[in-house]
Amino acid sequence: MPRKSARKTAGKLPDIRAVAAVAKVSIATVSRTINGSSLVSERLSKRVWQAIKQLNYLPNTHARTLVSGRSRLLGIIVENITNPFFPELIQSFEEIAVAGGYEILVSSTNSDPGVLAACARRMLERKVDGVAVMTFGEEEPVLDQLVHRGVPIVLAEFKLDDPKASTILLDYSTGIHAAIRHLADLGHRDLGFLAGPYSLHSAITRENDFRAAIEAAGLPIQKKWIIECDHTLKGGVAGFEQLRKLATHPTAIVCSNDMTAIGVLRAAYMAGLRVPQDLSVIGLDDVDFAEYTLPPLTTIRLSRTDLAHAAFEALRTQAEDPDNPKMQREFLVSTSLVVRGSTAPPAAVHLKG
Repeated sequence: MPRKSARKTAGKLPDIRAVAAVAKVSIATVSRTINGSSLVSERLSKRVWQAIKQLNYLPNTHARTLVSGRSRLLGIIVENITNPFFPELIQSFEEIAVAGGYEILVSSTNSDPGVLAACARRMLERKVDGVAVMTFGEEEPVLDQLVHRGVPIVLAEFKLDDPKASTILLDYSTGIHAAIRHLADLGHRDLGFLAGPYSLHSAITRENDFRAAIEAAGLPIQKKWIIECDHTLKGGVAGFEQLRKLATHPTAIVCSNDMTAIGVLRAAYMAGLRVPQDLSVIGLDDVDFAEYTLPPLTTIRLSRTDLAHAAFEALRTQAEDPDNPKMQREFLVSTSLVVRGSTAPPAAVHLKG
């Protein structure tokens, strides 16, 4: 005789009727609560969510979308997910979104316009309630797709004259000016800058702020010490090597992002130079492992939490209160200097060692 399975049959999963019975409310009240309706009082809403938790009930998100016309799904498109800045941004955005009752859909463009277009199409197919386009300069090919369909969007540093678009303004200037003052106070006068790719308006903004900070500090600008890189570790190494080939060299290098700066730390080590004794290095972003480099990296902090919060608030308000004439369209995220171990007074030894 065949043996009977020892596995017990799972009990019936709780449904919306069971939730209504436990909460002692109508099915309609449970449905309105799950869909975030303002018609349900705080007292009843609390009872419903307690019943949902007690029963471990999982609402049917597809059904919610059909009923409410909203997916409660937000998209976020980033430039390059291999850069630690972006996974940290995505993590913050997801934490804030989930706490606000939303889920997220993530896409990375890898700096490819074709991939960016595919990302936008996937967002539209999933009927997202809004998209945070955090590509810092590569967003233009995708704007027509999203704006034409009336999807709320928020852009980093890019203003669009459309009622469905919001902008996050990034104040690099405050942090960069603080970095230049810090180096000047240490005694540095010869400063180099490894810029990001000029295809990104964020990279151009950072370089312009560097030039303005140098001028404000009364220091000379050496155009030959300003070199375009690509915001990667290899880019930092390549930029450092270009500086080494010059007849004269800076005593400190400010980088357009942390990945470039960490590449400089490695290149300096391989060249037999000591940081900060022979060369000072400053990054920008303050990614989580910047404080674990050797030496710990002095950097300009751009808070991923502040950026994610601004992006979420912009999309949430557009999705939930689209007709509000006083809706905030611009959000400001500032920067600050974090001093660690990669900066010190200049020494006689420069890049040549």
